Amino acid sequence: LKKSWSALTLRLKTRTPQPTAAVGHLFRFRRADMRITCWNVNSLKARLGHVLDYCRSGQTDCLLLQELKLTDEAFPHDEFSAIGWNSACHGQKTYNGVAILSPQDISDVSRNLPCLIGEDEADEQARYIEATVKGVRVGAIYLPNGNPCPGSKFDYKLAWMRRLQARAEALLATETPVVLAGDYNVMPQKIDCYEPTAWTGDALWHPDSRAAFFRLLNLGYTDAIRAIHPQGAQYSYWDYQAGAWQRDNGIRIDHLLLSPEAASRLANAGVDKTPRGLERPSDHTPVWVELTD
Repeated sequence: LKKSWSALTLRLKTRTPQPTAAVGHLFRFRRADMRITCWNVNSLKARLGHVLDYCRSGQTDCLLLQELKLTDEAFPHDEFSAIGWNSACHGQKTYNGVAILSPQDISDVSRNLPCLIGEDEADEQARYIEATVKGVRVGAIYLPNGNPCPGSKFDYKLAWMRRLQARAEALLATETPVVLAGDYNVMPQKIDCYEPTAWTGDALWHPDSRAAFFRLLNLGYTDAIRAIHPQGAQYSYWDYQAGAWQRDNGIRIDHLLLSPEAASRLANAGVDKTPRGLERPSDHTPVWVELTD
């Protein structure tokens, strides 16, 4: 009996705490004042019409885009300005690219994650942009994929996550509402993948990638989707191949992490699957969070 009790105690100590369904239900009774959405569009040029329609629909107050696949010079600022939206971008030819869009003012814009002590090379890939919108500090994130794993690309992914952790910790010190959102290229738990065994050895499911993600949560950030929906699939990505969308063979790799000041205002969060079903869609779909005033 003593041995069994010790084993149970160990399991309880090492288990990752999860919010209960009742807690998630209580959040949804709160009145929202601001909706923040992240969306990997997998080429803004190809998806510009979908993005403009989404902005015009009034579904969000701040839209964080990833994988623009175009340079700063090619970013369609005029098209967004024509519908009353402001925009800030960090672009790159052919690959990567992130942006912040809003009908509200976008202020204090910064690009790229700061180097850590001992590092002397700035990141040349356009994967991070940060700004203040309606009193909330938002960061649009396109985290490296990391495949093939192991290898230099996976090493780069983990190094990038260390930089992100340092920036996330610095933002906590400001004691202001912070939302770090985008394509993290990490599936945190088994419920975030239709078939976890199929991803064995993949950088998105690698224990080191997941551990780095949970280190962000352990700093004090809240996974908005799991705070509202602690159980069940909340997929945000479906591959174009093998009928993944039609079969709902998806994964959850797009996340919204909230600082305590933002989490205290959490009203609701969810995944909008509608854009994934459009003609010529992105393989990702928008993921959103609502905050109270």
